[in-house]
Amino acid sequence: MRTSTGARVGQYAALLAYLVFLAFPFLWLVSTAFKPPRELASLHPTWIPKDPTLDNFRQAFDEQPLLHAALNSLLAALAAAVVAVVIATPMAYVMARHRGRLTRAATGWVVVSQAFPFVLLIIPLFLVLKNLRLINSVPGLVMVYVVWSLPFALWMLAGYVRAVPAELEEAAAVDGAGRLRTLVSVTAPLLAPGIVATALFAFITAWNEFFFALVLLKTPGKQTLPVVLTHFIGAEGVADLGPLAAAAFLATLPSLVVFALIQRRITGGMLAGAVKS
Repeated sequence: MRTSTGARVGQYAALLAYLVFLAFPFLWLVSTAFKPPRELASLHPTWIPKDPTLDNFRQAFDEQPLLHAALNSLLAALAAAVVAVVIATPMAYVMARHRGRLTRAATGWVVVSQAFPFVLLIIPLFLVLKNLRLINSVPGLVMVYVVWSLPFALWMLAGYVRAVPAELEEAAAVDGAGRLRTLVSVTAPLLAPGIVATALFAFITAWNEFFFALVLLKTPGKQTLPVVLTHFIGAEGVADLGPLAAAAFLATLPSLVVFALIQRRITGGMLAGAVKS
C-alpha cells in the first residue's frame, strides 16, 4: 500500500518540526556561548550574535578548572565503559544463547531495573559505598556507573549475539574447536561492532551523568565536568550565563561526536535483536 503524496509531505513536515524542536536548545546554547555581555542582557535577543566573541570561553577556563574536571569525567567514563563491557559480554551471550526460566527472569529484571528512579537508588548506594569506604572517590563513582549502565548494555549486546548465526558456532564445534576457542575465534570478532557501540554508549552515559557525581563526590579536585558546570551559578541562583554556555557547549561536544559515530550501530543492534529472537 503506497502512501499518498499529501501524507508523505505531512510526515516529512512533522519530522522536520521534531528535529527543529530537538535542535533548538543546542543551537541557542551555541549562540549564547558567543554573545558578549551586552547582547546577553538585551531584551530582544537574536539568533546570530551581532558581535561574536571568545571572551566567554576564556572566562570559563579562568573561573573554573574545566580541564581537570574533564579529565576526571574522562577517566570515570572510560573505566565504566570498559568494566561494563567486560561484564556484560559473557552475560549477554548466555542470555541470548540459553533460553530458560532463569534467562527470562534475568531479562525481565533488566527491563524493570531501568524504571527505578535515581532517588530510590541513591540512599542504598550511598550506604553501600560508605561501608566499602568508597565515598568521595572516583572508583566508587565508576562502580555506580557500571551498575547503572549494565542493564542496557546487556540488552544491547544480547541483540548483537542473537544476530550471529548459531550455525557458525556449530560448524566450528564440528571442526573440533572447543567452546572457548569458538567464542574467541568465531563469535567475538562478529560481536566487535556491538561491543564497540555498547562501550561508547556506556561512555556517553557516564560522561553526561550529574546526580550521582554530585552526591558522591565532595572534594573539588575530584568533581566531574557536569558538577563543575553548576559552579557558574551563584548562591542566589543567578547564572554567569556567557561562561556557563561556553563551558556547557564544550562539555556537550564529546557526546555529540561519540553519538554521531555509534548511531548506526545502535540502530543495527536494536533491529538485530528485534528481527531474530
